[in-house]
Amino acid sequence: MKRIEEVVLAADLAGTVVFAIEGANAAIGAGLDLFGVMVLSLVVALGGGVIRDLLIGARPPSAVSDWRYPALAFASGLFAFVFHERVAAFSPSLLTTLDAAGLALFAVAGAVKALEFRVHPFIATLMGAVTGCGGGVVRDVLLARVPVVLVTDIYASAALLGAVCVVSCRRLGCPPIVAAVLGGIACFALRMAAVRFGWQLPKIAAGA
Repeated sequence: MKRIEEVVLAADLAGTVVFAIEGANAAIGAGLDLFGVMVLSLVVALGGGVIRDLLIGARPPSAVSDWRYPALAFASGLFAFVFHERVAAFSPSLLTTLDAAGLALFAVAGAVKALEFRVHPFIATLMGAVTGCGGGVVRDVLLARVPVVLVTDIYASAALLGAVCVVSCRRLGCPPIVAAVLGGIACFALRMAAVRFGWQLPKIAAGA
């Protein structure tokens, strides 16, 4: 297996575990039953990657062609359901850190895979953000609420920054692993800083 494929696979699978647990937590918090929890786990963990693969022409999507994706998502969601009390005991800071890590992993994987399919660098950047945020958007639609990425503090912007770093580094000739690490650090750092300092993008107050 090529090194670049190893980077995508490792980041994708690690992000799948993190986001599946997050999806399960969201479903449990919304009062869904076991079936609903598993559906949300799969959607959050796999949704962004499926959207990315369909858009760049990677068919069938990795979530369908590689059993490890749905298996990890299912197992992680089930773990979060069975051991919900323990997962719920995680501190908010730990959950935020895990979420930021998952976002960084998916943003990196999305950008790297898009470049692998030789799409335009601008599109590859967008695919990084889509991979990181797509599953969460579908989750919020299923839960009948405004997607968090549209209203919360800097989130999608962090994914975009990570993807920009990946694409820029690759254009400059950096090895895939170096580009992935730098992009992941950039995304993670911006997301954590935004939470820590309450950074938000400008917006107009309703009714103004």
